[in-house]
Amino acid sequence: MVTFIWTIQIISAILLIVLILLHSPKGDGIAGMGGASHVFASQKSAEKGLNKLTGIIAAIFLVCTFLLGYGIVK
Repeated sequence: MVTFIWTIQIISAILLIVLILLHSPKGDGIAGMGGASHVFASQKSAEKGLNKLTGIIAAIFLVCTFLLGYGIVK
């Protein structure tokens, strides 16, 4: 059972890294200098889905971490 939880944790860690890198940056960047930052402020449905998926994977990672850290799973 411990091997299964470790496998889930490693897979979720890799997925979490990839999903975080896929997020678009939230800063204004160069567009903030010209006052055009409001043009890019809207959040698309793909970004909302990516946020939701990242939250789910993060929750799975945290549950696996607590299970392995406190020795609940043997």
